[in-house]
Amino acid sequence: KMAADIFPRKKPANSSSTTVQQYHQQNLSNNNLIPAPNWQGLYPTIRERNAVMFNNDLMADVHFVVGPPGGTQRLPGHKYVLAVGSSVFHAMFYGELAEDKDEIRIPDVDPAAFLAMLKYIYCDEIDLAADTVLATLYAAKKYIVPHLARACVNFLETSLSAKNACVLLSQSCLFEEPDLTQRCWEVIDAQAELALKSEGFCDIDFQTLESILRRETLNAKEIVVFEAALNWAEVECQRQDLALSIENKRKVLGKALYLIRIPTMALDDFANGAAQSGVLTLNETNDIFLWYTAAKKPELQFVSKARKGLVPQRCHRFQSCAYRSNQWRYRGRCDSIQFAVDKRVFIAGFGLYGSSCGSAEYSAKIELKRQGVVLGQNLSKYFSDGSSNTFPVWFEYPVQIEPDTFYTASVILDGNELSYFGQEGMTEVQCGKVTVQFQCSSDSTNGTGVQGGQIPELIFYA
Repeated sequence: KMAADIFPRKKPANSSSTTVQQYHQQNLSNNNLIPAPNWQGLYPTIRERNAVMFNNDLMADVHFVVGPPGGTQRLPGHKYVLAVGSSVFHAMFYGELAEDKDEIRIPDVDPAAFLAMLKYIYCDEIDLAADTVLATLYAAKKYIVPHLARACVNFLETSLSAKNACVLLSQSCLFEEPDLTQRCWEVIDAQAELALKSEGFCDIDFQTLESILRRETLNAKEIVVFEAALNWAEVECQRQDLALSIENKRKVLGKALYLIRIPTMALDDFANGAAQSGVLTLNETNDIFLWYTAAKKPELQFVSKARKGLVPQRCHRFQSCAYRSNQWRYRGRCDSIQFAVDKRVFIAGFGLYGSSCGSAEYSAKIELKRQGVVLGQNLSKYFSDGSSNTFPVWFEYPVQIEPDTFYTASVILDGNELSYFGQEGMTEVQCGKVTVQFQCSSDSTNGTGVQGGQIPELIFYA
């Protein structure tokens, strides 16, 4: 799968083009000779003069034929510059086993990625694009250009989302990048259902599939895990040119099928989903039904212990709560607060106050925005028992929150008009290893602010 399908394409920032930059742009597609005499005098630094030679036939003493057969591109190079930028090139051109070749074939590297690496070596510039970053990382690893490789990993980490986390997990293991691997697992655990339902999940290799199905901290219903595995099996059959039959789906899943914790599904999910999928044998289906219902449970090949999932953390921003008649009413107005964190977290929902006049049911429309853009919202109900406790209201899927940026949490409540409310609010709260800052929101039309009001808790995974 191409990285262009994994990452959204970003528009390049506007900048004034210098003469050198114009040469760069021309040289990306054309091996231009420099026609002007004494061109060296135009550029005051060695970096600028080297940059002119980027992808330029002028004084080139080696050429590379890059790319697979049928998609090659012939690119010029200068041995001295390349050897200064890469120990592999140094060994290739000046080492004890160096061969004096005028043309070198490199079939396993994408031409655009090779050009990106050359641009860094010649121009000291890192120019990464979504559709070539993985190939560029491969090139940087192959030719031992560590700073470019690190930039590629940083690009991947900042572009990481539930949609591409599974694909990048397999790539990070291939490239031996433990930090990127850890970030992928954080996203997959917290936003497991989104990750498992993504198209990218079907593009992973079998080893990565097994590692995800084994994951103890996946925050997903087991029926979602089961359905994702079947989707993967269907695509794998196509990759192996196998007929799309139940038998072949089970064949390509192999032993990974037993990593799905089918006995831990809700009985309805099993009866209406897994039991009727055809993937299980009749004996397996009968044994699992007995597992649900019989006092003496049969032995199963499937893991029968539920996943631990993730334990949500709660950031409480008030030091006390109170209630007074005519103080907090809900008539379609919005309670809202802004917050920022110092580490990446995943907001799963809010803790809200309930009725101060006995038990009551509330309808809550919750929303999470960044710079006016809605990132998550949900409409649900919760039951208040009349106590001063907070009651959780969840988003359908956890929302990824980046550090050092303010987000807006909002809720519109409909229910018993008199409720508890927070007071003695704090502008900064330390919650585990995460520091949360609060400030008032202009969206708040019902009185909630930093000092008092609703939305006493942020519920998140970190």
